[in-house]
Amino acid sequence: MKTYMAKAETVERKWYVVDAAGVPMGRLASRVASVLRGKNKPTYTPNVDTGDFVIIINTDKAVLTGKKLENKFYRYHTGYIGGLKEISYKKMMAEKSDLAVYEAVKGMLPKNSLGRAMLKKLKVYKGAEHNHAAQKPEELKVY
Repeated sequence: MKTYMAKAETVERKWYVVDAAGVPMGRLASRVASVLRGKNKPTYTPNVDTGDFVIIINTDKAVLTGKKLENKFYRYHTGYIGGLKEISYKKMMAEKSDLAVYEAVKGMLPKNSLGRAMLKKLKVYKGAEHNHAAQKPEELKVY
């Protein structure tokens, strides 16, 4: 029995659109990360980017369960001494919900050049409109 190994040149990519309204952010991020990696395809190969393009809309209506809105913080460093900044997810979901969902998906992808290539196939929008209608994306159900 032979093992199939995908080549980057022969990968066929599809476009999916995901509506984040009312969906818990962690479940959304794990499902999207799986599609970006290509794990939903029978041609999945760990060392090749076999994933599809994903468009996430309505991120301002995504849900955080429990007390995560009050207790969870997004932390980053500016690069200067004492430059550690933190924003509560309550404020972040109100102002930059697209960044919150983007970072959640980014955390579930590999931390190498392959993961960075996969992340370029992710498009995140706050509202219901996106400018990728020409690609004819299919709807992707998230649990």
